[in-house]
Amino acid sequence: MKLKELVEKLNVLEVKGDCERDITGVQIDSRLVGAGNLFVAVRGTAADGHNFIGKALAAGAVAVLCEEIPSAAEPGVTYVRVENTEQAVGQVATTFYGDPSKKLRLVGVTGTNGKTTIATVLYEMFRHLGHKAGLLSTVCNYIDGEAVPTEHTTPDPITLNALLARMVEAGCEYAFMEVSSHSIVQNRIGGLHFVGGIFTNITRDHLDYHKTFENYIRAKKLFFDRLPADAFAITNVDDKNGLVMVQNTRATVKTYSVQQPADFKAKLIECHFEGMYLNINGREVGVQFIGKFNVSNLLAVYGATVMLGEDEQEALVALSAMKPVSGRFEALRSPSGFTAIVDYAHTPDALENVLNAIHGVLEGRGEVITVCGAGGNRDKGKRPLMAQEAVKQSDRVIITSDNPRFEEPQDIIDDMLAGLDEEQMKKVVAIADRRQAIKTACLMAKPGDVILVAGKGHEDYQEVKGVKHHFDDKEEVRACFGA
Repeated sequence: MKLKELVEKLNVLEVKGDCERDITGVQIDSRLVGAGNLFVAVRGTAADGHNFIGKALAAGAVAVLCEEIPSAAEPGVTYVRVENTEQAVGQVATTFYGDPSKKLRLVGVTGTNGKTTIATVLYEMFRHLGHKAGLLSTVCNYIDGEAVPTEHTTPDPITLNALLARMVEAGCEYAFMEVSSHSIVQNRIGGLHFVGGIFTNITRDHLDYHKTFENYIRAKKLFFDRLPADAFAITNVDDKNGLVMVQNTRATVKTYSVQQPADFKAKLIECHFEGMYLNINGREVGVQFIGKFNVSNLLAVYGATVMLGEDEQEALVALSAMKPVSGRFEALRSPSGFTAIVDYAHTPDALENVLNAIHGVLEGRGEVITVCGAGGNRDKGKRPLMAQEAVKQSDRVIITSDNPRFEEPQDIIDDMLAGLDEEQMKKVVAIADRRQAIKTACLMAKPGDVILVAGKGHEDYQEVKGVKHHFDDKEEVRACFGA
């Protein structure tokens, strides 16, 4: 593609060099640059791409999109200056890959909790209903049936458009995507065309990045503000910010609720560890999911399926065939008669939801033992809140390590324990070694009890000092069953 075609939709401030040259690829990472590429110098949160222009040129870049043209400009290189490269890169990537999101029906899911479940179940639903579909999620990306490993909840705009282009090439009609608050603020989804958006809920998370809860809310709301008039916006009115999210959207607004009148309404009839019976918009359906929070998640799935034009009855039949997402309230039965639940819950609200779901099934017939921690180099303010939530709804709590990253595990544990008083501490034991913590919980459990292993879910690693070591909560639990 010609460089002039790539930048024609941008507000270009200055050009130095030839815009008629051919561009073979677009990159924001100088390490990935190849011959004939356009390098986009983005001022990121960790590094400034302008400092890597030299490396990009040495690797074969023939053009640079930047906010500041270097004083010692290389001869034979074309420099294009814009005001904000972070905003421009999405449009450039969209153009280079042929605007793939307009050739798919792309639905974005945003909120604190439930994004992975909703996006993944929608992807499975539409494939079950006979459509080719793609998925962009925290756990894994899928191009119809092909798995593509993922590093971030929402990839950078170039990776994102490349994946969407592969979906189009594979004949996908639909794509379902988790949309993180970081990606909204950093314009990673800039240039994409969404036919629908779903809001799950919003509670404290990522304040290490957004600084205030108000900023976090604004980031999520921006996604709905930018939806086109021909899109739909489905929002959870059980969340107090549910209607705030859609107050300025041009999209058609639909609501879902388990507590009040809404376009998509559900009532929980019966719940056990094998699944639930629900009444959705007047029709009864059995599902293989557990917990009130999953009632909300499945309502969002049902609502989006209907808004995308599928038959309501067929949507419910398909919903009954869906299985829980890996590491999301995944129940494992021990030979000795207790149940272990592995879940990704890593915020106070998510932990509360999962523990509520467990109590909803147990109804006082067994004890709850919770194993949880908090991630290193993330929002420290939620650490004591996590411990408080665990203690409030558990008979025993084991505080342990959970991706300490570059912090000392014991320091994180101490931050969690600081939120507990003397009486609460009687329920708690701290074991920094996560394997030992899970083993201890299994030794404590009696027939009829439930162990909740929270925080990591689908993750199969522990990140320590920048290195990811293999560690899978489900594997550890099953090893304890065997022992």
